[in-house]
Amino acid sequence: MPPMLTNLTVVTEFILMGFSTNKNICIFHLVLFFFIYFCALMGNVLIIMITILDQNLHTPMYYFLNNLSFCDLCLISVTIPKSIANSLSHSNSISVTGCVAQVFLVVFSATTELHLLTAMCFDRYAAICHPLHYEIIMNKDMCVQLTGVSWLGGGLIALMHTVGTFSLSYCGSNIVHQFFCDIPQLLAISCSENLMIGIVPILISVVLDICCFIYIIISYVNIFSTVKKIPSKEGQSKAYCTCLPHLVVIVLFLFTGIFAYLKPASGIPSISDLLISMFYTMVPPTSNPIIYSLRNNAMKTSLQRLLKKIFTKK
Repeated sequence: MPPMLTNLTVVTEFILMGFSTNKNICIFHLVLFFFIYFCALMGNVLIIMITILDQNLHTPMYYFLNNLSFCDLCLISVTIPKSIANSLSHSNSISVTGCVAQVFLVVFSATTELHLLTAMCFDRYAAICHPLHYEIIMNKDMCVQLTGVSWLGGGLIALMHTVGTFSLSYCGSNIVHQFFCDIPQLLAISCSENLMIGIVPILISVVLDICCFIYIIISYVNIFSTVKKIPSKEGQSKAYCTCLPHLVVIVLFLFTGIFAYLKPASGIPSISDLLISMFYTMVPPTSNPIIYSLRNNAMKTSLQRLLKKIFTKK
C-alpha cells in the first residue's frame, strides 16, 4: 500500500474549527459567507456569459478575464459551500478524501489565479507600451499558450503540495483551526517528526510567487512610465483606473497568501489566521468582478446590449 494511504489510516476525518460555536457568531458567519458567495457567484458568472456571448469582447484581455472568472468560481466554491453546509448541519467534520480534494483545489485555483493575473499584466504591458505591435504580440496562439501554462502550472504545484502534505502522518489531533483544510494548519497537527516534505513545496511556491510579483512590478513601472507620456489627462486617468485596482488586488492576494503559508502555525485558534485566509480565498473572487465589470465601460455597454436583447425577445 502506498505510504500516503498508510499514514492516513489512523485519522479518518478532520474537524474544521474555524469559527466559534457561539450561536450569534454562527449566524453571522452563515449570513456573511452566503452573501459573499452569492455576490462572487453572480459577478463571475455574469462576466463569463458576457465575454462569451458578445463578439466585441473576443479580445485577449477579455479572454484572460473569462479564465480568471472561472478560476475565481473554483477558488471560492471549494471552501465557502462546505463551510456553509457545516454551519447548517452543525457538523464541522470533513473526510480525509474531502480534505485532500480541498487542499488540491485551493492551491490549484489560487496558483492559477496568480499566473492568470501575471498573464493579464503582460497583456496590459503589450497594449500600453507596444500598441502598434499589440496584435502581433498577443495573437491567438500566445493567448492559448499563456492560459494553458497558467492552468498546467497551477495543477503541478497543487499536486506537489497535496502529495507533500498527505505523505505526512496524522495520528494525533484531527482538529484544524481553520474553516477549510489549510496546509499550514495541517502541518501543525501532523505527528511526523520531519515536516520538510510538506515545507519544501511551500518554499518553492513562495519563490515562484515572488518571481511573478517581480515581473508584475517591472511591467507596471514600464506601464506607468508610458502612461505619464500620454498628453491627455483623461487618457492618463483611464489608464490609471484600469491598472491601479488590478495592482492592488494582486498585492493583497499575493502577500496575504504568502504570509499565511510562511507564518508559523500553532494548535491555538487565531482570529488573524482566519482573516488572512478569508482575504486570499474570498477577496479576489468577490472584488475582481467589480474591478473588471462595474469600472469597465465596454463590459457595462455589453451588459446593457445583452439585457436589451433578452427583454426585446420577451
